Amino acid sequence: MHWLPHNQRKLQKRRLNEWRKGFKTPFGIFNSPNITPDPAHGIGRWTEANFIEALRSGKSPKGEHYLPVFPYTSFSQMTNEDMRHLWAYMKTVPTIQTQNKSHEAPLIFRLRFSLGAWKMINFEAGAFVPQKNKDAQWNHGAYLVNALSHCGECHTPRNLMGGLKDDLHLSGTKDGPDGVSAPNITPYTTSIGDWSDDDLDTLFTIGMLPDGDFVGGGMAEAVENTDKMTPEDRKAIMIYLMKPTPPSSAMPNNEHHDSRDKCALHRNRYKRAPLKRQINRRLLSFRGYSTRCIC
Repeated sequence: MHWLPHNQRKLQKRRLNEWRKGFKTPFGIFNSPNITPDPAHGIGRWTEANFIEALRSGKSPKGEHYLPVFPYTSFSQMTNEDMRHLWAYMKTVPTIQTQNKSHEAPLIFRLRFSLGAWKMINFEAGAFVPQKNKDAQWNHGAYLVNALSHCGECHTPRNLMGGLKDDLHLSGTKDGPDGVSAPNITPYTTSIGDWSDDDLDTLFTIGMLPDGDFVGGGMAEAVENTDKMTPEDRKAIMIYLMKPTPPSSAMPNNEHHDSRDKCALHRNRYKRAPLKRQINRRLLSFRGYSTRCIC
């Protein structure tokens, strides 16, 4: 959402404190590390090269493999330039002197020496390569969705080893973050295929669905970032989501298309949406949020 200027610092501090919460997965609970510039518990002693290596290859400054709960499997596709920009930003965030928590997962899922083999099967490091048969706007959207926004980390089902099933890219999963289903966001099923650009832009800017309800949980946190994208970036994402490279199993007969029945993105609920959308927009404007009328 478009927070009021005086709330910006408060929001930043809240986000920095939230890194301590556990991330529930089918393999256990993994606690996010301190990534503030604190030299004792954070990344204050890292170099830019250390930071890029973590994002590109999933390795620590000591050469240890990171657990794939850290989405380097997507961040690896970032350009070196964007990684350097992100590093420059990370050096400016407030320092929090808090020790990291241990993961709450069985030992077998915390061992790092076996991750080299895991990576050989489930991970290929390397920057995003534009598709020559697609235009610049589509490729920009693909880069934003798959690298920077790492949408597939939540919306793509995983195999028994926790690797992403590339042939089911963005097709939804029943085992999403914190045990919550993540919906199918491909246009090949009754998911978002009949959403308009306005529907998608409203989701990305204020988190409102076409039926007037709002997203919650991890997606609500994602909207706090997508609403800060430029209109051109959001448009590129819309173009890519509506015309992705179609994986065969993301078509209507795929095993995960029924995840829409358990999420808030099922279009059949939206027939009486306009009035509720307008009411919610007005309420948001009263609370000080910027709401662009696109109904």
